[in-house]
Amino acid sequence: MSRLQTILIVFAALCAGSTMFLGLTAEGYGISTVPLLQAFTGAVLLLAAICYGWSYLFMFNRLVAGALVGGVSLFGAYGLIQTVGEVAPGPGFWAATLAAWALGWLCVEILASIETRNNVLNFLLRLLIPVAFGAWLLIIWELCTRGFNVPQVLLPSPSAIGDRFTQSTATLWVDFKQTFLKAVLIGYALGCGSGFLVALLIDRSPFLKRGLLPIGNLVSALPIVGVAPIMVMWFGFDWPSKAAVVVIMTFFPMLVNTVSGLAASTAIQGDLMKTYAAGYWQMLFKMRLPEALPFIFNALKINSTLALIGAIVAEFFGTPIIGMGFRISTEVGRMNVDMVWAEIAVAAIAGSLFYGLITLLERLCTFWHPSYRN
Repeated sequence: MSRLQTILIVFAALCAGSTMFLGLTAEGYGISTVPLLQAFTGAVLLLAAICYGWSYLFMFNRLVAGALVGGVSLFGAYGLIQTVGEVAPGPGFWAATLAAWALGWLCVEILASIETRNNVLNFLLRLLIPVAFGAWLLIIWELCTRGFNVPQVLLPSPSAIGDRFTQSTATLWVDFKQTFLKAVLIGYALGCGSGFLVALLIDRSPFLKRGLLPIGNLVSALPIVGVAPIMVMWFGFDWPSKAAVVVIMTFFPMLVNTVSGLAASTAIQGDLMKTYAAGYWQMLFKMRLPEALPFIFNALKINSTLALIGAIVAEFFGTPIIGMGFRISTEVGRMNVDMVWAEIAVAAIAGSLFYGLITLLERLCTFWHPSYRN
């Protein structure tokens, strides 16, 4: 057991003991929920006793240990969420919250310490660890907003956001199609494609390299809040104006990264290709572009997030009555903050999946790169 794991289990045991000492029968807690937290605190103390009785919790199988600790922590979180009533929770509630949080952290620590050569298990661990960490962030968010009785206008709880999400799926889908499937994807393709082609021209001509790169740097420094209204006047209120903003935002990162990638091949590699009587285009496609692929994919990943941000912000300055940016701006004015967070959740999920798709494509195209070798 590492020092951090020891600290976490001791902290959880102390918090559980404090919970039992402070009591859980404060007014406003449902009588049926009190035994849940009492069972949780007992399980935490039993878990701590097992850890120090055997030196390590289930030392023969860390995966079982992580699953057990995680199960106890989720059981405690469920009891805490069921316990929160309209009356402000007492000190025992927050002590139990700290105990459950410490066990959740301990679960992630145990899973992260597992080293295996099994590819399937390794993939499951890489998936399970961030999921467990994200789940506990949502749990802490839920407990704090409900426990401190935070107004929904300031910060709605994840459960309220989830309810709004399920009730507004039709509206969210229409906004997603308008913003992501039209403005983001089309602008992303045009911006990245034009940046890549201009980088090839710059690489071919030293004159263009000295003339276009400073101009590209100037374009990248243009503020989006100033460019977006101009694009709306040029291209109208529909998605083409938002796609134009995305083109401006994604052009320069692709240009700079591609130029740097084309210059990454060494002089020795170029001399070797020349001994094979290779021309410019043969050197470009067989040596320089493969060397530049990590740089190009780096630009694609950066632009995957910039494109979504640019399209949403551009919709603040003129758009039809659909779109993620339009919905965020109008619902904030109506004080429907849960709908705003539902739109933010859709944007975050779409951006993460888009980024992950590009990362997977990078892995398939640059499998030969040293960073992917085990």
